[in-house]
Amino acid sequence: MIRAITLEDLTTVQQIAKISWNDTYKGIIPEEIQQLFLDKAYSNTMLAKRMEKTIFLLAEYENNAVGFANFTYVDEDGDAELTAIYVLPEFQQLGLGKKMLLAGLNKMPTGKQLFVYVECENRGARIFYERFGFECLEEFDEYFEGHPLSTAKYVYLLKTPTY
Repeated sequence: MIRAITLEDLTTVQQIAKISWNDTYKGIIPEEIQQLFLDKAYSNTMLAKRMEKTIFLLAEYENNAVGFANFTYVDEDGDAELTAIYVLPEFQQLGLGKKMLLAGLNKMPTGKQLFVYVECENRGARIFYERFGFECLEEFDEYFEGHPLSTAKYVYLLKTPTY
């Protein structure tokens, strides 16, 4: 089941974020950099702001929270961004990421394109997005909390209704 995140879910989201980040970025982003980012981006205050200002979804499997996704709302140009999508490692490959992505897309009927930024070495995520239909626009180097990373920018063109 995919549903909107509530205040009661914040601790669970923080746990999913930590476990997923540590699994996904092991050997890519040092653990202390991960923790620095998680402490800021997944504080109760930041998560409450995300609930208020974005599309913030929780995936449940057999009544347990196992993943989440976060999307910006569509802006005046028709653009939106998928800012996070994480599923606990033991629940990956069950279609939950795809279900959350589809649920988020359903909440942006006026959108034209959805962007996502992926760490270049995150092969699993890159395959996931490419299979869904995202196209890699560019790769670039940047600093993440002072740590050098290579990032891939992807876009998914949203279908416009035909009448």
